Amino acid sequence: MISAGDFRNGITIEMDNNVYQIVEFQHVKPGKGAAFVRTKLKDVKNGGVVEKTFRPTEKFPQARIERKDMTYLYNDGELYCFMDPDTYEQISLSSSLIGDALKFVKENEQCKVVSHNGSVFAIEPPLFVELEVTDTEPGFKGDTATGATKPAVVETGATVYVPLFVSQGDKIKIDTRTGEYLSRA
Repeated sequence: MISAGDFRNGITIEMDNNVYQIVEFQHVKPGKGAAFVRTKLKDVKNGGVVEKTFRPTEKFPQARIERKDMTYLYNDGELYCFMDPDTYEQISLSSSLIGDALKFVKENEQCKVVSHNGSVFAIEPPLFVELEVTDTEPGFKGDTATGATKPAVVETGATVYVPLFVSQGDKIKIDTRTGEYLSRA
């Protein structure tokens, strides 16, 4: 159990049959009345953010979030298949649960499968990936004065905006959190 007076950023708690992560907190001691804790909580399952205030003595159970490294095997249309590299156990997750998390991930790459009490609620791709550009327009000499970019399709099918000097067949490094081009690999 953790009391509201001990809240810190990043702590996960269970409240109202849901799991929340503390994004922001502030201890407030007004001139009159009792102290309270103002917080911004992120629902880890659906991503929504709510603001709540608590008395410093209120207690909540701390949620145990498990992150397990698994290998992304394949996608068969509606289901995405993952394998535990230690036990070779496989799990299949629906595309509605995955969302856009795997748009920069190739088959046979490591991902983190995030769960609470055995229930998977998110997939965390690697922070950076190296992918080959499969389709892009050629850049023209003289167009580089303003740091212009052009769209490029990578081998997973996702579109990334890259500098004009990048051409088809180049390997590029991408930040999966923002989907931005970082450098040539």
